[in-house]
Amino acid sequence: SPPTPGFLTGTWHVTHSTLPMWRNARNVKITYKPLSPTTATDFPPLDDLVTYNPLKGEKEKAVRGVDKIDASSGGWAYNWRGRGWLVIAGSRWEWVVTFFAKTLFTPAGLDLYSRGGKGLGEATVEGIKKSLAGVGDEVVRKLAEGLFVVKI
Repeated sequence: SPPTPGFLTGTWHVTHSTLPMWRNARNVKITYKPLSPTTATDFPPLDDLVTYNPLKGEKEKAVRGVDKIDASSGGWAYNWRGRGWLVIAGSRWEWVVTFFAKTLFTPAGLDLYSRGGKGLGEATVEGIKKSLAGVGDEVVRKLAEGLFVVKI
């Protein structure tokens, strides 16, 4: 079964990524919040707030968007659309290890999320990388080779 809105709701810490902009960032967090009431089988749009600090500096930066379920995915994939000046940007992401498609502003990539701010254990990360190396999608396999630690 796909993850429920209740499972997705809350703050996740980006612990590893292939997205170049996270090389110069720390404390990258993504918070999901349903935009409407939910039932156990309902997949409402999700408010998507990404916050981070530059490596050199304390001022927190934010990127806002909305995630809507991809109707053809059965609850396994969402389409992201930016808010504000990013309304022209969009991306499709899939769950547990997040794969996001190329946009006007970013390359395709992978993120690993953790509920805890300490991140994932090395053995867990290596297990994920090994699993990703065995998937049938060449793009995902190549991206997995480039995963790096996002600074906390």
